[in-house]
Amino acid sequence: MSKALKWISAESIQGAEIVEKNINLKLNQASLNPYRFPPDKLKINNSGKYRCFVAHSYLVSYMVKETEILILRIRHIKQKPKGY
Repeated sequence: MSKALKWISAESIQGAEIVEKNINLKLNQASLNPYRFPPDKLKINNSGKYRCFVAHSYLVSYMVKETEILILRIRHIKQKPKGY
């Protein structure tokens, strides 16, 4: 994520701060209710524990564990989708 924020901040520091704040807000929502966001369609054989959300054109994928959520990847939505 830091590479993306550096790239955005080259255009607008305020823009990078807004993107980071929005992603962190949604991650906080996911930590309070891990199943709030839909299952990740790019996960092969997803049992429902792999979830994702979009924030400012970034797709954030995470895995729900018993006591935590793990952020798996953050990709710009214009990148070619990759299953995992």
